[in-house]
Amino acid sequence: MDIAWEEYGWERLAEGVGRRRLPGWDATVGLVVGRDAVLLCDTGSSLAEGAELRAQVAALTGDRRVTHIALSHPHFDHVLGTAVFAGAEVFGAVGMDTLLPREREALCRDAVQQGVDERTAAEAAEVLVAPRHTVSGEWTLDLGGRQVLLANVGPGHSGHDLAVFVPGAPEVVFCGDLVEESGEPQAGPDAIPGRWPAALDRLLSLGGEDAAYVPGHGAVVDAAFVRRQRGELARRFGVS
Repeated sequence: MDIAWEEYGWERLAEGVGRRRLPGWDATVGLVVGRDAVLLCDTGSSLAEGAELRAQVAALTGDRRVTHIALSHPHFDHVLGTAVFAGAEVFGAVGMDTLLPREREALCRDAVQQGVDERTAAEAAEVLVAPRHTVSGEWTLDLGGRQVLLANVGPGHSGHDLAVFVPGAPEVVFCGDLVEESGEPQAGPDAIPGRWPAALDRLLSLGGEDAAYVPGHGAVVDAAFVRRQRGELARRFGVS
């Protein structure tokens, strides 16, 4: 089906593949549409944002629902909208299944410190959905007519970084916050700086030279940008 991405504020990346840059923190949400299933990459920073995404996906796909969710890492602006996607199979890097329930209150505090309304953050944290499926290496999803690879490429930006590789023309790699274009990559208390450059090496090995690399924040970039950012991170953290 033809998808009118721009009509709903989304950016077309390839056939059946698009993304939206959410307001507030400029976080990216990705969408991959197959014949039989629909994959959403990250879910936004609140239940309201998740509900808006759910409605937009239905409008874009002819009233289809999200069947699969890949969470790129366990930060509030990427996971707090998950609960509105009832019935979706949720995937994350190994360890996120236990981390998110354990860190529910800390996630809520972080959201509030970053400007989310306290009640809004608390409501989302209360119904926070942890991944049912955890990826320790790679996991191939068959969406019907297209296969998508989920790859545990971290740690780096966090202890649990998951990338999504979509074959096609062009190939698309959803990088999460391992790559940032709109500002310097952020290294919070859960970052693993010594392993971050290696995570970017893994991204480059997945996508190759001609892929479109989709940062967690900012404009789509190419392999040369990822390679430069890898060098900057290595210098910044004193690793090779």
